[in-house]
Amino acid sequence: MSTRTIARRAALAGVALSAALALAACGGDDHSAGSGHGMSGTGVTAGPSASASATFGDADVMFAQMMIPHHQQAVRMSELADSRAEDPEVKRLAAQIKGAQAPEIATMTGWLTAWGRPVPSGSPSGGHHDHGMPGMMSDDDMAELAAASGREFDRQFLTMMIAHHQGAITMAKEEIASGANADAKAMAQQIVTAQESEIDTMRKILARL
Repeated sequence: MSTRTIARRAALAGVALSAALALAACGGDDHSAGSGHGMSGTGVTAGPSASASATFGDADVMFAQMMIPHHQQAVRMSELADSRAEDPEVKRLAAQIKGAQAPEIATMTGWLTAWGRPVPSGSPSGGHHDHGMPGMMSDDDMAELAAASGREFDRQFLTMMIAHHQGAITMAKEEIASGANADAKAMAQQIVTAQESEIDTMRKILARL
């Protein structure tokens, strides 16, 4: 598996996602989560018991339903670094990614519950890429990463996570453009800002390995 192959896959999935979200934005009406489902909007990392603000649209639902398994896979990749990474900076970055994305999973799960929409379930690495989710690693990719260790793991982790982050940024930018829910759009902007910075860091680490 090469960096070029991963990047090409992520780009193709991004095109498919853009088309799907464009249809959702055009065909989906805004919805109300009903009375008693408002939230203060003071932050986007509230616990799962807190509900999102009342107005939401199909693009917001798709964003949460796709980003949850996307984040779950990033968390799993980061957990592998605990025992397999060699470079201390890779380990620190992996812990940072897990620390940021695990609470976001809980928040998005809370939104979907408040909106009365299905919460994704199942393996975070089980074929989501085939459904047009940009940046997702296949089962084979994850197995290859899990089998690596030391410097080889570090290189594979960084290469995969860069592509994974690029996919998340694509999804987040679509939410910023098409979403109706203020909290979801705020989280999307937070994802773009944080993950663009992490991509820069990962590229610098990769260049010295």
